[in-house]
Amino acid sequence: MAAAAGTAAGRVLPASPNWYCSRCSDTSADGRFFGFAARHRICLLDVSSPAAPAFYGELLGHTDRVAAFAFCRHPAHGGLCASGSDDGSVQLWDADSLGPLAEHDLHQNAVSALHWSPLVKDLVVSGDEKGIIVCYWHSRSDSQQFFPEPRTIFCLTCSPHNENLVAVGYKDGMVIVIDISRKKEILHRLRGHDDEIHCLAWCPVPGEERLPAWQDEVQEAGEVPNGELSQDATTKKGCYLASGSKDQTIRIWSCTRGRSVMTLKLPPTKRRGGAIDPAVKERIWLTVHWPSGRSTEIVSSSFGGELLLWDLTQPGKRKWTLLGSSEGQNHSRIVFNLCSVKHQDKELLFSISMDRDVKCWDLSTLDCSWTMPSLGGFVYSLAFSPVDPGCLAIGVGDSMIRVWNTLSMSNIYDVKTFWQSIKSKVTALSWHPTKEGCLAFGTDDGKVGIFDTFSSSAKNKPPQISSTYHKKTVYTLAWGPPTPPLSSGEGEQPSVTLYSCAGEGIVFQHNPWKLSGEANDINKVIRDTNSIKHKLPARTEISWKPDGKLLALGNEDGSIEIFQAPSLKLLCTIQQHHKLINAIRWHHEHGSQPELSYLIASGSVNATIYVHNLKSVVENTSESPLTITEPFRTLSGHTAKITSLSWSPHHEGRLVSACYDGTAQVWDVMKEEPLCNYRGHQGRLLCVQWSPVDSDSVYTGADDFYVHKWYISKQEHTRPPQGKKSIELEKKRSIQPKVKAKKKKKPIGKSPAKQDLSDVANGDESVKDVLLEENGVSDHEGEKEAREMELPDKVSTPASKDVSSSASESPFSLSKPFVTQKAIPVKKDPPKEKPIFDASLKKKKPRSILPFTTSMDHRSKDELHQDCLRLATCLKTKDHNEEVSPDLGDRIHLGLFADRASLHNMIDVEGKYHLENGHPELYQQLMLWKGDMKGVLQAAAERGELTDQLVAISPMVGYQAWVWTVEAFAKQLCFQEQYVKAASHLLSIHKVYEAVELLKVNHFYREAIVIAKARLRPEDPILKDLYTSWAALLEKDGHYSMAAKCYLGASSPYDAVKVLAKKGDVTSLKAAAELALISGEEELSASLSFRCAQELLLSRNWVGAQEVLQQQKTLFGQRLVFCLNELLCKCLSERNPCNRKSPVPPCYHSWELNRDASFFDMVIEVWQKELGMNTAEKATCAQEQLRSIEHPPSTSNTHPKQVLFHISHDLTLAALSYQAAAWNEAVKSILGAVTRSYDAGNFTLMQELCSIFLPEGCENLRDKLDSTNSQSMAACRSLEGFAAYGLLYDLWWNPPKDSTVLQKTDLDPVLCPSEQPALEQSSVSGPSSPEDTPDQTATKMDENLSSTTEFQRCEPESDSRTSSVDLVDRQSKLNGCKVLLSEATAALQNTQRDIAEVQQILADMIHQHQQQRNNLQESTNGSIQEGNVPQSSENESDKPSSDKSQINGKDEVKETITLPELTKRLLEAKQKLAEFPDSLKFYPFPDVLECCLVLLHMGSQCPPELREQALDLLRKHGSANVYKKAGGKFLT
Repeated sequence: MAAAAGTAAGRVLPASPNWYCSRCSDTSADGRFFGFAARHRICLLDVSSPAAPAFYGELLGHTDRVAAFAFCRHPAHGGLCASGSDDGSVQLWDADSLGPLAEHDLHQNAVSALHWSPLVKDLVVSGDEKGIIVCYWHSRSDSQQFFPEPRTIFCLTCSPHNENLVAVGYKDGMVIVIDISRKKEILHRLRGHDDEIHCLAWCPVPGEERLPAWQDEVQEAGEVPNGELSQDATTKKGCYLASGSKDQTIRIWSCTRGRSVMTLKLPPTKRRGGAIDPAVKERIWLTVHWPSGRSTEIVSSSFGGELLLWDLTQPGKRKWTLLGSSEGQNHSRIVFNLCSVKHQDKELLFSISMDRDVKCWDLSTLDCSWTMPSLGGFVYSLAFSPVDPGCLAIGVGDSMIRVWNTLSMSNIYDVKTFWQSIKSKVTALSWHPTKEGCLAFGTDDGKVGIFDTFSSSAKNKPPQISSTYHKKTVYTLAWGPPTPPLSSGEGEQPSVTLYSCAGEGIVFQHNPWKLSGEANDINKVIRDTNSIKHKLPARTEISWKPDGKLLALGNEDGSIEIFQAPSLKLLCTIQQHHKLINAIRWHHEHGSQPELSYLIASGSVNATIYVHNLKSVVENTSESPLTITEPFRTLSGHTAKITSLSWSPHHEGRLVSACYDGTAQVWDVMKEEPLCNYRGHQGRLLCVQWSPVDSDSVYTGADDFYVHKWYISKQEHTRPPQGKKSIELEKKRSIQPKVKAKKKKKPIGKSPAKQDLSDVANGDESVKDVLLEENGVSDHEGEKEAREMELPDKVSTPASKDVSSSASESPFSLSKPFVTQKAIPVKKDPPKEKPIFDASLKKKKPRSILPFTTSMDHRSKDELHQDCLRLATCLKTKDHNEEVSPDLGDRIHLGLFADRASLHNMIDVEGKYHLENGHPELYQQLMLWKGDMKGVLQAAAERGELTDQLVAISPMVGYQAWVWTVEAFAKQLCFQEQYVKAASHLLSIHKVYEAVELLKVNHFYREAIVIAKARLRPEDPILKDLYTSWAALLEKDGHYSMAAKCYLGASSPYDAVKVLAKKGDVTSLKAAAELALISGEEELSASLSFRCAQELLLSRNWVGAQEVLQQQKTLFGQRLVFCLNELLCKCLSERNPCNRKSPVPPCYHSWELNRDASFFDMVIEVWQKELGMNTAEKATCAQEQLRSIEHPPSTSNTHPKQVLFHISHDLTLAALSYQAAAWNEAVKSILGAVTRSYDAGNFTLMQELCSIFLPEGCENLRDKLDSTNSQSMAACRSLEGFAAYGLLYDLWWNPPKDSTVLQKTDLDPVLCPSEQPALEQSSVSGPSSPEDTPDQTATKMDENLSSTTEFQRCEPESDSRTSSVDLVDRQSKLNGCKVLLSEATAALQNTQRDIAEVQQILADMIHQHQQQRNNLQESTNGSIQEGNVPQSSENESDKPSSDKSQINGKDEVKETITLPELTKRLLEAKQKLAEFPDSLKFYPFPDVLECCLVLLHMGSQCPPELREQALDLLRKHGSANVYKKAGGKFLT
């Protein structure tokens, strides 16, 4: 759809081009048209005349900002063009007919760049914000899509030399060149820029040989950094590409090499910023243009609006020339787009800028040919100067005033711009009636000021601003004679003063000589002069009769008041309009009929214009003001509100009106006849002025951002559109741009939130007006009507110049009122404001507290009138008789306006109503208002309906009542299980103990403690009680740390330590030990540290264990034990390396060890170096600490790590004795370690200990002992015995290779079947004792304590020697075992065996007896015979000790042994035992008979004398049981 204003409109000031777009303007190939995007439309100028452009028309159809525009370059189709919009559509147009050709919606996102292929006449390439590129061939409606990079596209341009190449620039600085043919590939990625790419331009001349050597270094041939070289001939030939970026550089790229060949840095030009507000920091936009036919020259924008022509062949740095030689030719703000066209012999360049000027340059002279101004906001106000008739002031929503010299011959667009100090929309203008160049302005934020537009320096001179601001938008300004207090002349007074009327309904009189002084509210004078008591209406319009004698004020209620100057006496009131007055105009005075000067025309929110003749009023002499209700003339025809009126200065009784219906209408007032209707605008008209110099021309301004000058004689319509046409027009205007809720990509100078607000939609007038303006701020008309409609005024804070700036008003922030588009039903797009209203409706409306009264006031009009009459009657009666209460009858609701008794009646009725409808809270509120609270509180307490609000207001009844209410509420809360809240309320009446107890009982300990600690004395016992109770609860639930904190709070650190240690893991024990140390419980701390260290030892963390122990001085001895344990484990694991990886790797210290010294020396050295045991006292102290600890003897069930730890304890004592040379003690301690390993059944460990600590046997040790000390000699003998025992078994398990030592003997069958698995197991794990269970054996392997099978260990030995030598060696070793064959020890062991045997039989008998008793009790029928039970049991108990072979007659007879016999045997054995010497009994010794059996089984290896001795001992002391038990140890 399109609009051609060219025919109807003479001259036009168009809307501003959009900002921050890479290409939104272009010229047609034939040089006729220059088009640019302005908001959601495209404006076309006819630029074929070199002198000045002419407005050609607009292209309408997009519903959102147009961001891209381009003409077709094909000569045959010069009028075709394409545009892309934020609404995601791409449209194709025919510029000649201003009509649409085609459109596509292939983009899902806002289109950000578009280009018409210079080589393919029907191809349009477009790109969007998400990075998708669409190629569209319109003649065949075919398309294809690309998605080369997931980045935001800023610009794209098709190559003029190769139809398949397209260059694309992205937001992040990347440039790519793509092939859009079937290959669909990226040819180059050009990297170099590091910020937004604003523009791309191909060199118009193909080939890359035209330019001299480049400044960027040339790369060697064949190296292509940014992409593969295409084999395409044209690509090979190549073409240069220029790019301009926000990083302030222009780069020239080679497309054959895919790299940058020249970088141009923007020069810091002198006049940066120009005539712009210095407070506004603007961003840079760097656009480039390569003029056709010039391969070595580029035009670019620069910092402040200057244009530069670069000569690429120039050597050195300065390659540029500035365009625009004389002052004022350049743009004053950044330039966005450049495009050029050949015109006869000249090349013309067009530029669009942020300063809203469109300029045309002659590239041959570099001078500006013409400038066309444009508007960036609604056109609110037009005013012709009475002194300089051709001078038109234009007030615009972009915070600027334009002063257009419409009579200029040389330049038809001779416009000056004023922006200083305005900073808000300009909503009202008025020229001084006599002083040239004196222009008053009013703004949207309530500011009033005066510009001097005439003086030569005016361009930069700021205006005078009145110190009195209006609170809302200024509607109207008028110059008129001074009224009091200014007219009561003391000294010289101005002949005219300035009156301003604004949205809050007040008219101020400003003194133009003294704007800094306070302005006067003229309502004060009106009140005083006319003795008015009632409220004055809000003023919305002001107009002085040209002779200055009468003032007309238009009001919000539709009335117009006429006052006489200077005292402002009220002459009459015109009650004609019933809605807000928008415009009042007096007829001019210079006609042939002087009575016409009394005509006053007025327009309001109603569509009708009324004209009144006030001649009779002025001539009337009556004192009281008149009221006029009949108009002189009525002008009907408009269908929406009237915004502006203007009388023709050339005719009599001819009026032009501007209306929201989008048209301007010329009327013959006297005939009430419409003469001509102008429909050229695309929006609602806001202002109109009849040209003072040309009777046929009228100027109008609208919210489409345009000013039109049009000729009455050229219009085809005579009256406003009516009926169906009117609806169509309204439809046309109401199709609003869709508002997309998306981020606007252009940051500067606009607040998208504001802009989007502004998209007011369609024909719902009331809402439309609330949000009339560009930035979501209402215009003055909208404001007037908003007041009329009782809608909120939407006046924003003043917008800075940048905020209401071009693109800001232009594309996005317009209220986009009327886009003429394919007809869509009127209500299609809801008003933008609607959602806000709906949201508020969704909120539940608060229930009325006086519903009955309110409903009574919403009855029929008659009823309400009756109410007024009844009330007046009652009040009149009351005035005559004070005592009588007015009788309101059934009209209870009138109690609101009568006396107190009536009001109480009304309250009671309302209260009853609330209770019946189940709203006790509203009833309570009413009673509170009435002052009757006590009953309410009691009733609520009884029903359990007390609330916070009731409790809060209960103190008004009295202290006691308040306390009682709070207690009742606390009980109520307890029933509702809101214990914490109940406690808080109890606190409010100082019941602290009750509050604490309440919380404690309900297990809110934490809250109870807070209250108790905050409110009670620190020594109060209740606090300790709270802590301990809570701690007990926490401990039960397993929250030990929390419980510990409670005990600490209760000053019981001992309990805290205990509870913390309860979990028993390493960290808990460590913390508990530290806590005990802090609390002074040193003994407890030491025991916990030791426990913790043992835990760490189990996980083989010796480092951690030492750290824990070193905090305790009393555990120094244990530190030595742990140290020796670590070294021993290290030593054992080195001697017997284990292949299996342990799950927990050991954590050893990195101590330096002396491997050459003996083990004891090495250990003592570490103690002295690392643990600081450097004095004899320390050693003695440690020895005493360790001696005081007794470890229980080991058994086969003791954990191997525990065994090793106890052994380490013994060896530590031995090492300490060794250091002190106390050899007797040392021997006993070493023996203790060896026997402990023997008792635990860990045979390998015993062997290892002997070999580590007695590497050369016991001879040396024996020499050092005190031979008189029988104890130590016995200990040494015992130690020798165990060493020999180890050696004996070593020889037994490692027989020579050739001999079969294990001969079949008679003893083989003696083995019990049950023992075999264990023996097999122990044979696998090497020589371990028979008592080892499989578990333990496995554990020992884990501990690296068991060696690999000893058989294998001996194989190399037996290989390496001859068997005879081996035999001799083994015999000599066996001779060393002679110590084992001790007669005395054998006898002692035999006696001990006898005693054990008798004790076992006794134990069995007792067990049998008990079983018998139990069986007798259990069996009720006595079926079990008594005799059988003991018999069978005895037999069973005999079985283990009986055997087939009876040796020495020692075997038990199967008969039952009596108790006396047993006792006798026990006594004999014990007497025998007593005869042995103590030294023999005190220390353990290996089993002598077992050793004898082993020696006999060795056969030929055993020396004869040893054999004899062994046989001797066996005959003397042996028995079957002994053989069986001993055989089990070595025969496997």
